[in-house]
Amino acid sequence: MFDVILYQPEIPPNTGNIIRLCANTGVRLHLVKPLGFSLEDKQLIRAGLDYHEFAAIRVHDSWPHCADHFTNRRLFACSTKGRQRYDLIAYRPDDVFLFGPETRGLPSTLLESFAAEQRLRVPMLPESRSLNLSNSVAVIVYEAWRQMGFSQGS
Repeated sequence: MFDVILYQPEIPPNTGNIIRLCANTGVRLHLVKPLGFSLEDKQLIRAGLDYHEFAAIRVHDSWPHCADHFTNRRLFACSTKGRQRYDLIAYRPDDVFLFGPETRGLPSTLLESFAAEQRLRVPMLPESRSLNLSNSVAVIVYEAWRQMGFSQGS
C-alpha cells in the first residue's frame, strides 16, 4: 500500500486526523522531524481518537534519513505549487506522497528536486490559498486507493 510523509508537521489535530485516515486506509505514515508537537500531545491524540494503535507510524530524524527509506520507490511532492493535477496520474500500489508543513509548505529546494510531473496539486479556485493539510492528504490518498479498486477495503 501507499506511504504518506509529513515533512515537519506543525499542527497536532491535522496529524491526528491523518493518523486516523492512515489507520482506515492501510497507508503507512512517516513523520519527518522536527515536529511542531509531541507525539503525546492531547490534541493529536484527541484528533486520532483510538486509531493510533491501528496506524503504522514511523518518525525520521531528517529528510535525507526518510528519503533513504524510499530508494527505488516513486515519490510525489504534494503542494499548491505543484504542476500536475493529482487526478491525472496512474498510481501504483507502492507510491509515496510527501506533504509539507501547514504554514509554509515544502521548501522550494525540496519541491524543485522533484520532476514537474511528480509535483502534485489539488485544484482550487484561483483566489484560494490552500486546503487544510489533512483534507489534502485524504483527497490524494482516496484517489490513489480508488485507482487500486479500494483493495482490501470493504
